[in-house]
Amino acid sequence: MMRSLFSGVSGLKVHQTKMDVIGNNISNVNTVGFKASSVTFSDVFYQTTQSATGPNASTGTAGRNAMQIGLGSNVASITTSVNVTGASQRTDNPFDVMIDGDGFFIVNYGGTNYFTKAGSFNIDAQGNLCTPSGAFVMGWQVDPGDPTKTVASEVSPLRIMSPENMYTTPEATTKAYVSGNIDSKDSQVAYNGTGIMVTLNFYDSRGHAYKAELRVRQADDEATNVYAVDVVDIKDETGKSIFVVEEEDTDGSKRYTRSGISQISFGDVTYDVEVDEETGEVTLEAGDSVLLTFNGATGAFVSIGDGSTTGDTNDDELKYVTLTIGATASTGGNPFRPIDIDFSKTTMYSTSGKSSLEATRGGLDGLGAGKKVGYMTGVSIDAAGKIYGRYDNGDSKLLGQIVVATFANPAGLEAVGNNMFRATQNSGDFDGKGKDPTQVGGGLSTGVLEMSNVDLAQQFTEMITTQRGFQANSRIITTSDSLLEELINLKR
Repeated sequence: MMRSLFSGVSGLKVHQTKMDVIGNNISNVNTVGFKASSVTFSDVFYQTTQSATGPNASTGTAGRNAMQIGLGSNVASITTSVNVTGASQRTDNPFDVMIDGDGFFIVNYGGTNYFTKAGSFNIDAQGNLCTPSGAFVMGWQVDPGDPTKTVASEVSPLRIMSPENMYTTPEATTKAYVSGNIDSKDSQVAYNGTGIMVTLNFYDSRGHAYKAELRVRQADDEATNVYAVDVVDIKDETGKSIFVVEEEDTDGSKRYTRSGISQISFGDVTYDVEVDEETGEVTLEAGDSVLLTFNGATGAFVSIGDGSTTGDTNDDELKYVTLTIGATASTGGNPFRPIDIDFSKTTMYSTSGKSSLEATRGGLDGLGAGKKVGYMTGVSIDAAGKIYGRYDNGDSKLLGQIVVATFANPAGLEAVGNNMFRATQNSGDFDGKGKDPTQVGGGLSTGVLEMSNVDLAQQFTEMITTQRGFQANSRIITTSDSLLEELINLKR
């Protein structure tokens, strides 16, 4: 009779344990990346009152089964449903990431690597990608030899917003092209006219912006298909000529002198710079002009340079002229690069006496445009976990890659709180490197979080059965107590 009491007690204990697990599941129904647990029971040691016997022909008796009395129940396992993916919750936050597969994010807290399904990340004060609990998100770093790739080596913290990642290096302009049409009947382009002004925007190697002003007009009165192209001035971002330096005398008066720009050439033409000391007016003088030549019969482009009307118009040397700006050593080096300006997209057709020319930074192949310093404007993460910075100069820069870890037995991981797990002897080891997310499933989804995989309908059903089991075991104790009471009353 005492055995039934202790069996009832064991039943109460295991059902209480199951109720604890159910309570934890339901309390985490809205916890990001939470994995529900389930409890299984097993019976425990049996007391054998009679062992089993086999048939005995000599005595003429049949075999008998063993007689055993069970001593209650025990918790066999508490299993986490790691492989069951929770529903997706859209957040549109670029740092919210969900794994479409069996992998785990690798995070580091206090120098130890842990694993999580919760991809709710943010940035700390030093630019590290981290979890809300303060763990570093681990991944692969950018290859120093190839900034378009990452190195698949031992994982390390992803410091995606470090000072060097907040901007990109500027590039000098090396190519440009002029397009449009010149109408030979336009009085503005006549030999004695003011000419058409073409403004070319470009950058030096330090990212400063400049404007080169070119003038186009007929080379002489007789050749209406040949036009002189001259450099009038080059100005900086403030609109001041790069050839002028403003100085102030001791009496407070201002005077202007030449800057450290030592020379400028346009094709084979070299310019002398003259600066008016009182007004600062700049005059670029040259003994000749670069000639832009068209076919007098068809109006098609022929060449730029020496004005030759013969030769193969597909020859690149006839299509462009190079603008070269020199600087003295006192400027600390020359930040300007030679700019090849392509004129092959210009024509000489009739357009009712109006001409229009436009200079575009960058070549016809889209290269050589140059760019200013780029400052970060945003971050994106692709399906492979690669993190890219976006910059206001149009650049996109690889900053690192989020990788994932996989285990032979993910249910063997040990939960340590804060949505984190750690490896155990039964889960399998972490190799220290991780894997590309696309190698373990569908990759990563950004702007989405994995919700808890707790099924409330299942939890409430198990709660009912657990409650009934607990009640039934309590009845075993009360009934056994009643029997003991009857036994004691025999003495009365």
